[in-house]
Amino acid sequence: MSQPQLPTGLPEGWEVRRSNTKNLPYYFHAATKDSRWEPPAGTDPEQLKAYMADNHSSKGISAANFKVPGKIRCAHLLVKHRESRRPASWRESKITRSVQEAQVEIEGYERRIKDGEKTLPELATTESDCSSARKGGDLGFFGQGDMQKEFEDAAFTLEPGQMSGIVSTASGLHLIQRLE
Repeated sequence: MSQPQLPTGLPEGWEVRRSNTKNLPYYFHAATKDSRWEPPAGTDPEQLKAYMADNHSSKGISAANFKVPGKIRCAHLLVKHRESRRPASWRESKITRSVQEAQVEIEGYERRIKDGEKTLPELATTESDCSSARKGGDLGFFGQGDMQKEFEDAAFTLEPGQMSGIVSTASGLHLIQRLE
């Protein structure tokens, strides 16, 4: 028998809270005091996506508006596949899509962004397999040596506002947009 779902799509007893230290949403079970960054088993991913887009997207949340010498700021949209180093995300507890299926999916997102239908942060909020989805894919500032080499190599060649092509790393497939 399935557990009743709340408007968040989380199983009964679970709620979305916001971290005071990271200013990010996380999942909390009041009765057990269990907290986690990834959604618990039994979550309805579509319902959670809609809830997070309405209540925890980057709209209206201002990121740090200061430059850090030697560092850049990027947002990304990540599509994981079953060969990713950690094939799970806030959207899916077990990712089973093939590399080829992930490629087709991210190509669709790339097309929607290039066509002006959606921005990368808008799509990242609901479609990215990275927990940075909560912030529209914003990874904050980072420098050389902070990210996976393939990701960094692509990110550091971008000008502010520019988006990369599809970048493959051990984490999955990315679209990267340089913010600053």
